[in-house]
Amino acid sequence: MPAYSLRMSEHDRTDQHVARWLPVLPDLDPDVEGAVVRMSVLTKHLRAVKDRSLADRNLPAHEYDTLHALAGRRGRAAPTELADDLRMAPASVTARVDALLRRGFVRRVPSAVDRRRVDVELTEAGRAAWQAAIAVVAGEEHRLLGVLTADERRLLADLLRRVARGAERR
Repeated sequence: MPAYSLRMSEHDRTDQHVARWLPVLPDLDPDVEGAVVRMSVLTKHLRAVKDRSLADRNLPAHEYDTLHALAGRRGRAAPTELADDLRMAPASVTARVDALLRRGFVRRVPSAVDRRRVDVELTEAGRAAWQAAIAVVAGEEHRLLGVLTADERRLLADLLRRVARGAERR
């Protein structure tokens, strides 16, 4: 077993993966491999939970993403702001907004800052659809990280921030 050996009851599938690859790749750092594989497993798991939640609500991912971007702007934004948040062309945002408009999830309203502009605003139905989908994912995130104390969660967040900053510098 790996150098960071745990009690057998604490092993997970990643420990088995690392143990299998150590003889094949003797220079493999079991801590790096274990961390990367576990991050991948958790990411895939949370993505699957989100996908199921969206499917259960008949909410395509691109519509959820647009509702999420709007909610992050307190429920109202200019289409150009949404395009920037979603990292997409403004014309593509227009198509998304049109689809959400047909479902009653958003409405177009005159801009409060520029009378020539039209903003997009969440409706109660749109906010409810977004909240129902995000609640499932948030619940699973809390369930997973609930095995850690508050201090451990803070430490994990700090450590992952350091790793993510390294990726962002690339």
